[in-house]
Amino acid sequence: MRVAGRLASEVLDFIGDHVQAGVSTEQLDQLCHDYMVNVQGTVPAPLNYAPPGHTPYPKSICTSVNHQVCHGVPGERVLRNGDIVNIDITVIKDGWHGDTSRMFIVGEGSIQARRLCDITYQAMWRGISMVKPGATLGDIGYAIQSFAEGQGFSVVREFCGHGIGQIFHEDPQILHYGRPGTGLKLVEGMVFTIEPMINAGRAGIRQLGDGWTIVTKDHSLSAQWEHTVAVLEDGFEVLTVSAGSPPPP
Repeated sequence: MRVAGRLASEVLDFIGDHVQAGVSTEQLDQLCHDYMVNVQGTVPAPLNYAPPGHTPYPKSICTSVNHQVCHGVPGERVLRNGDIVNIDITVIKDGWHGDTSRMFIVGEGSIQARRLCDITYQAMWRGISMVKPGATLGDIGYAIQSFAEGQGFSVVREFCGHGIGQIFHEDPQILHYGRPGTGLKLVEGMVFTIEPMINAGRAGIRQLGDGWTIVTKDHSLSAQWEHTVAVLEDGFEVLTVSAGSPPPP
């Protein structure tokens, strides 16, 4: 899992320089696909991924721009100065999944956009910092929710983190809201993602006609960061780190 996590993070290191005004999300997908397959020897987990009730996902990464919350499908959309975009990478290496995402700001970015990305990053880390044996999933959710809402933002409730290993998505579900001391107790050896989706406006969302892309109902900006985390005997280890990973806040 450490190897898969590092490789997933290295895809984000690689693609960062290409996230510029004038590039299409389709081009970003192709660059990442080629890097995963030809350079890393990894398998892009999203490509043709088809959970029950969904058509197969058609691309190798997710690119969620501005008011897109998650699972944005790369296509002809061209990035413009001021856009924010979440790039979500999951690779499979030797049967194990590494899953991580980062926010990128194209050019300047508004004060609100920069603040949203920063607060969401801090919220993810507040959740991660709660991870240790004996803590509960509610502790993680509460740490994220109380911080984000305290900054005037809202937490998307329909999507959550998840257990991960040889299977892409498995139990437990890691909600990004909750009450301290409630929910499953963490034990050493668990591995799961923490990936809060935070909206600048209201928490409401809807799905687009492609069957995948989720957007905010009120068209407000949305941000997300994601790490894969392991529960250790004395705390946690973030598995999705590489040379270019932003440092903890």
